[in-house]
Amino acid sequence: MSTAEFSVEIDASPERVWEVVSDPANIPHWERHVVSVQVPDEGLEEDSTYSVVMAFMGVRVRVRGEILRWEPPSHATVRLRGPLDATIETSIARLPRERSLLRHEVTYRFRGPLGRLVAAGLNAVGGAQLGIKHGTLGQKRQIEGR
Repeated sequence: MSTAEFSVEIDASPERVWEVVSDPANIPHWERHVVSVQVPDEGLEEDSTYSVVMAFMGVRVRVRGEILRWEPPSHATVRLRGPLDATIETSIARLPRERSLLRHEVTYRFRGPLGRLVAAGLNAVGGAQLGIKHGTLGQKRQIEGR
């Protein structure tokens, strides 16, 4: 298992940060490899599942997301299963002057031949650490842009 993490300060309250980062429908805005996300009609809560379609180097894969911990507006833990197995820990801490600290820590591994192909694609574009950084900064732009 490998780990990547990134933190950033955001000019918004934790509630506003949570509103954006807890909505999987926003993922394609921050992660260019995510093609689509299918979320249950009733929304997300602990034990909910959802589906993510990702594309790497022309190959599409489906990854299942499961909410392990859901504590608005401060913490979520999500497990992804498929060619990419990952646990994503998201935390949001309140800072002075209506600011927040957003932190993501991702523990991951790639499985099987398809997983190896995905890993090669990820490494070709800078690796997981760069991907987490770009995704988190995309979240910051979306949150501060409204």
